[in-house]
Amino acid sequence: MTRKTTGKTSNPKFDPAAAITNDLIKIIERGTLPWRQPWKGGAAPVPLRHCGTPYKGTNAFLLTIQQMLSGYTSPYWMTMLQANEQDARIRKGEKSSLVVRYGTYESREDAEIDVDDNAHEDGRRTRKFLKCYRVFNACQIDGLDDRYFPEQNDAPAYPSAEPIPHMQQFFDAIDITTIFTGRQAYYMPAVDRVYMPEMVHFNTAHDFYSTWSHELAHATKAPHRLNRDYGKSRFGNAPYSREEITAELTAWMLGQHLGFALHTIENTAAYIQHWVTVLRSDKNAIFKHAGDAQKACDYLIARSEEGRVPAPIAA
Repeated sequence: MTRKTTGKTSNPKFDPAAAITNDLIKIIERGTLPWRQPWKGGAAPVPLRHCGTPYKGTNAFLLTIQQMLSGYTSPYWMTMLQANEQDARIRKGEKSSLVVRYGTYESREDAEIDVDDNAHEDGRRTRKFLKCYRVFNACQIDGLDDRYFPEQNDAPAYPSAEPIPHMQQFFDAIDITTIFTGRQAYYMPAVDRVYMPEMVHFNTAHDFYSTWSHELAHATKAPHRLNRDYGKSRFGNAPYSREEITAELTAWMLGQHLGFALHTIENTAAYIQHWVTVLRSDKNAIFKHAGDAQKACDYLIARSEEGRVPAPIAA
């Protein structure tokens, strides 16, 4: 049977992974990594859905960048429909931001199996999909309740070289050995230890905790922890760059959790090029590494909570 042709050329299917990755590359190619900029109130507020549920992983990362670049003071995001349901309206000319949703479905088609697909004995295939939808920040919407615009408080001032109590307590409770010595920060897999300079060698306490987060993130890749392996790593190669991206995103997520700004790790052109190279070589890289970073962040939070000594009960 011959199909009739209309003579019209269909538009290529929209690829959310490619669109998001290309936008991120454009931002990074400006010469700085925006999530390292210091911001008012310590760490940027965690992006929230209209119901107050925090975004996680890739969506939290992407929306935080939009908050910072656009100067939005509200952490809340919602679709046009969600805004309309509250008798609110998107202001004319405002541009939406993309967020993604992952899922799976089963298929019996004889199509080529994707890398992440799983084949079953009865011929079924479980396939992963990525869909996107568009959201707006509350600052782009007229008519919303005041609850979507919480007051922004300045971060408390701490002495530059003294521990910040709640941050220090968090890191001290993690059962990954850290040795404070020397002037370099690194994780040594052979002995499963993190090595850190003492706090007095950092400009601020935030610098210290940001760097400690980054090295603890590397420690989560150990086989007896999250067993993260991107391949044989050498300085500057693809596995090295991928692990660095995951560690940085983990530190950024911990910064949002604890309230420190991630603006201390090197911001050189060479380091930025590592990001661009990985993103250009794989449109799904940011989703993979943000997902791995979320796992590492959740792991460190869980280890800290498990190892924390309860405060004594007052008599």
